[in-house]
Order: sequence, then structure tokens, then C-alpha cells
Amino acid sequence: MKKSIAIVLSIVLMFAFTTVAFAAEKAKKAAKKQVTGEVTAVDAKANTLTVKGKSGDVAVSTDDKTKVTAGKDKKALADVKVGDKVEVKYTEADGKNTATHVSIMAAPAKKTEKAAPAKKEAAPAAAPAKAAPAKKAAGY
Repeated sequence: MKKSIAIVLSIVLMFAFTTVAFAAEKAKKAAKKQVTGEVTAVDAKANTLTVKGKSGDVAVSTDDKTKVTAGKDKKALADVKVGDKVEVKYTEADGKNTATHVSIMAAPAKKTEKAAPAKKEAAPAAAPAKAAPAKKAAGY
């Protein structure tokens, strides 16, 4: 009787450890992805962000671990506005996208039309110097 209980208990423990190992492996397989594009929607209350990337819209949720930055400055999701250009690094697991880092890109400098450089007016040409009258040859 004691041997059968020991065998059953060891089998149960083996399944428990196997389940834990599979769960840890599944957590590691969360696909890491990135999208760069324009923000089309932000909901700071629901902690969601939608970015229009090259291959379509990507909706991501944020959590307490999500870092939001603009350059070296720390920001909050509420600082992200529709129309901002962002780079979002996120993980995809169980059909859910969770942002790990949202980087707000600097707005490109507006191109200002440069004023055409003022043309330097050429100084009036000096009047040609009058040649001295030629000396008359003797005997004429």
C-alpha cells in the first residue's frame, strides 16, 4: 500500500513539474515585435494606443511596466497625442499586444522657405579713361 501511494504521489509531482516547465516555456515564446508610425488613437483611461504602421494598424495596451519616453525624458501615455510619430516595442501573447516601450519621435523641423540671398549690385563700371591725344609726327 505504501509503495502504491509513493508511486502515485511521484507521478502527480512529475506532472506538476512538467506543467510548470511548459508554462514557463510558453511565457518565453511571447513574440517581441515593433511598429513605427503615426498614432491614430489614444485612450489613456483604457491604457490603449493604436499606431498606423507600414503593414496596417496595430492596437497595443499598456501597463505599469510600459516605459513612455520622448528622447531621454520620461513621459506618460497621456502625453501621446493623435498624429504623433512613435516607435512602439511590444510583445504578442495569446492574441494580445502589450507595449513594453513607447518612444515619441521628435517632430521633424518645418522647412522654412529660405529668402533668396540678396544679389549684390555690381558697382557701376568706371568710365573708360580717355586716351591722351597721340603726338603728331614731325613734318606734317
